[in-house]
Amino acid sequence: MKAALHNYHARMQRVLDHIDRHLDDDLDLDAVSGVAAFSKYHFHRQFTATFGLSVHRYVQLARMKRASYRLAYRDAHRVTDIAMDAGYDAPDAFARAFRQRFGQSPSSFRKAPDWEPWLAAFGPLDNARSKLMQTIYTPDDVTIRDVTPTPVAIMEHRGDPATIGATIQRFIAWRKAIGLSPSASPTFNIFHTDPRTTPSAAYRMDLCFGTDRPVEARDERIEAGTIPGGRCAVLRVVGNTDNLEAAALYLYRDWLPGSGEDTRDFPLYCQRIAFFPEVPEHEAVADLFLPLA
Repeated sequence: MKAALHNYHARMQRVLDHIDRHLDDDLDLDAVSGVAAFSKYHFHRQFTATFGLSVHRYVQLARMKRASYRLAYRDAHRVTDIAMDAGYDAPDAFARAFRQRFGQSPSSFRKAPDWEPWLAAFGPLDNARSKLMQTIYTPDDVTIRDVTPTPVAIMEHRGDPATIGATIQRFIAWRKAIGLSPSASPTFNIFHTDPRTTPSAAYRMDLCFGTDRPVEARDERIEAGTIPGGRCAVLRVVGNTDNLEAAALYLYRDWLPGSGEDTRDFPLYCQRIAFFPEVPEHEAVADLFLPLA
């Protein structure tokens, strides 16, 4: 029974990966059910029973999430192209659907996103993915790495974690203005506080990129700093890298007590390796670093 359930979940996982990889294609019921090798006559009910969303609704939300990321973080993408990629035949149809879901037009969201309704709108999608897309980590997934010191430029986010999107927008715009793309310099986040135990107003996270040259602040509050070198436990996260809580919990609750290691006086941090929406969401990659004594 356990093997059969594992096989069933693996087939459903293939479906989610296929949808993420083919958001620009015609994802009709015949094609999607064929990926899982399920009968098309029953697959729709199976999918809905498993994920709490119909196939059509899941695809809609996945496309709209990618569209919203492009609007907020990729200003070179035209709204018309984003609308077409989201499966709409015309920009006005996309605008109506976008406003209905987020309470903003695509253009106003691009200028000043309201992140609270955005988070609420994608709750069903995140819940659906968390049912089968949670990774079970083991000690074999953790490597010990000696890292070298990395000079970085830092933009601080302080306040409600739900508003981190606004800081990311400013970070991307500033980085683009000074001409240092993610392909030219590594991207890091430093997690100074735990969102589960810290009041929202006191939450603090740094957005950084590696550079050893002086940088222009350009009306932003930018600091120079260094991610120190030393031994680190490193856990690679593939998939939904927006939320690294499960990986961090594994490192602190499970791996660290059994490892015999002690932590160093520097916060948990991550390096962003592959970014959504440049890659399908299930192919996004982040390395989580736990500094060791």
